[in-house]
Amino acid sequence: MTLEGQSAAANVQFDNGEQKTNNSEVLFGDSPMTGLVGIAKLAAQSEVLESKRVVQYFELESRGLLNRTRPGLPFEWTLNPYRGCEFGCRYCYARYSHEFMELRDSVDFEDKIYAKLGVGPILRRELKRLAPGTRISIGTATDPYQPAERRFARTRAALEAFAEQRGLVLSITTKSDLVKRDVAMLQQIQQHNSVSVNMTITTLDTELARLLEPRAPRPELRLRAVRELAAAGIPVGVFPNPIMPLITDQEARLDALARAAQEHGATYFGGGVLFLMQCSRKVFFPFVAQHFPHLLRRYQERYEGVAYLKGPYRDMIRDRVAAIRLKHGLRSGPPGPETLSWDSPQGELFSIQ
Repeated sequence: MTLEGQSAAANVQFDNGEQKTNNSEVLFGDSPMTGLVGIAKLAAQSEVLESKRVVQYFELESRGLLNRTRPGLPFEWTLNPYRGCEFGCRYCYARYSHEFMELRDSVDFEDKIYAKLGVGPILRRELKRLAPGTRISIGTATDPYQPAERRFARTRAALEAFAEQRGLVLSITTKSDLVKRDVAMLQQIQQHNSVSVNMTITTLDTELARLLEPRAPRPELRLRAVRELAAAGIPVGVFPNPIMPLITDQEARLDALARAAQEHGATYFGGGVLFLMQCSRKVFFPFVAQHFPHLLRRYQERYEGVAYLKGPYRDMIRDRVAAIRLKHGLRSGPPGPETLSWDSPQGELFSIQ
C-alpha cells in the first residue's frame, strides 16, 4: 500500500458491521494534512481498522521497524510492532511517541493504537544487514502482547521472521500472558538464536496493580505465563519495573515478588526506579493526587523538572534489589549467549567457524 493510498478507501464494512473510516477525519478535523510532516503525516493518512469501546485501531505505514539504540544499553536495536498501548499504565514513559503524530492528549496513547504495516517483509529485509550476535529488544515502548495483538498478530509476524534467522540475541518485554500463545514459535526461534522473555510485574497486589495498570492482565496470570515459559525451556525473568517510591518499593513487597518469580521458574529478577518524563508526569501526578494524596508533594518535589532520580535513594533500591536477588538465587538478567553450552542449539551459533 502506498503512502498516498493509506487514506483512500473509506467506509469499508467489517464482518461485525463496524465501519472502516479515514483516520484524518477522526483525529484532525476538516484539514488533516495541513502542516503535518513525517510520522504525523503518516498517522493522519492511516486507516481505522476496528473500534471497540473507546479504543480505535489504525494501520500505519512503516519505512523501517528496527530502531538503533544509544551506546550503553544491553541491546543494539529495538522493535515495537505497535504505536500506543491499551494497558493504560499510569507511569508509562512512552506516551511521548504519540506526540510525534500530533496526538498530545494523554489518553490518545492508550485509545488510538497503530498496527504497523508490512512487519514481516520489512523486518526480513532489515535483518539481512545485521551481523550474528546482534541484540534486539522487542517491546521497549509499547507492549507487543497488548490486546491489539490478538486481532492483528504483528508481533507474531515479527517472530516468524526471526525464526528464519541465525545467531540473533532476542529479548521480549511484556506484562501480558498472551505471550504463552507463542511458546512453540519461541522454541523454534531458540533452535538457532538466543531468546528470553522479561515479564513485568510491578506488584503482587491485584487491587494496586489494577490502579496502576488498568487494562493489563492480573499479576497471577502473568506468573502463570512465567511458569509455562520456564517449563518450555524459555529463559524468563520478572521485572518489578518501575519501582515506585513509597508505593511499590517496600522490601517486603519486592521480596514477595522475587520469591513468587523464583517459585514459578524465573531465573532472573530486574529492578529499576520510576522515571517520569514530562508526558508521564501529566498522567502520574493526577493519579497520585487521587489515590496517594499524602505522597503528591514528595513526588512533585523530586520529579518536577527531572525525569530520573539520582543519589542515595536510587543506590538504596539498587542494593535492596541485589540483596533480594541473592536471597532467592536469581540473576540480574537472562543468560548471555556466551554462557550457553556449545552442545545446545543456541550455543552452536556462537562457536568460531
